[in-house]
Amino acid sequence: MYTDEIADVYDLVHEGKGKDYRREAEEIAALVRAERADAGSLLDVACGTGQHLRHLAGLFDHVEGVELSPDMLALAARRNPGVPLHQGDMRTFGLGRRFDAVVCMFSSIGHLRDTDELDATLERFAQHLGPGGVILVEPWWFPESFTPGHIGASLTEAGDRTICRMSHSVREGDATRIEVRYLIAHPVDGVRVLSESHRITLFQQSAYERAFKNAGCEVRYLDRSDIGRPGLFIGTCR
Repeated sequence: MYTDEIADVYDLVHEGKGKDYRREAEEIAALVRAERADAGSLLDVACGTGQHLRHLAGLFDHVEGVELSPDMLALAARRNPGVPLHQGDMRTFGLGRRFDAVVCMFSSIGHLRDTDELDATLERFAQHLGPGGVILVEPWWFPESFTPGHIGASLTEAGDRTICRMSHSVREGDATRIEVRYLIAHPVDGVRVLSESHRITLFQQSAYERAFKNAGCEVRYLDRSDIGRPGLFIGTCR
């Protein structure tokens, strides 16, 4: 879970690295409507700070979000007034309503620990879909596509703050261990250091596909390795 301090700089860092939430929201909408042209409602699971939701709200008649981190959810609520947001775990949440599409982006699904949790999560997604509904999942890397020892670095200037983010990723059994450090410099506060550590499971492509099928969905995989990103799983539940 993200702390309040890290949640505060999260968007600044990723936007500084070139993440375009508007373009990604438009891509999400296009992929959903390629499967279901009349899709009007969407649920964003692990919605984070609500950046995708902010743009998806203009592309669908009704959107909602689910997020485990209360600090992230608080930022999402400020960014998306009037949008129903729910604190919940992707493995167990239940909203009591169905949507035309359920999406889970930014490799959030990789925080699941094993295939049992992956199966349970896809079942949750499917249970929140109406007939002909669509599931989009952006996975983490597969075991064969992960690069051990990867170092990521970015420098962002945001108002009176300068933020340096550095990360180091290693293989830890069937998962990635990512250690992240933030240096945040401010004219008055000086330099602070924040740390976070993530264990993100390296599921096989076949494990994702099996979880979709077990949930009653047909699935296809959209490879995006040509742009240096994990792909997308697109599931349709009849």
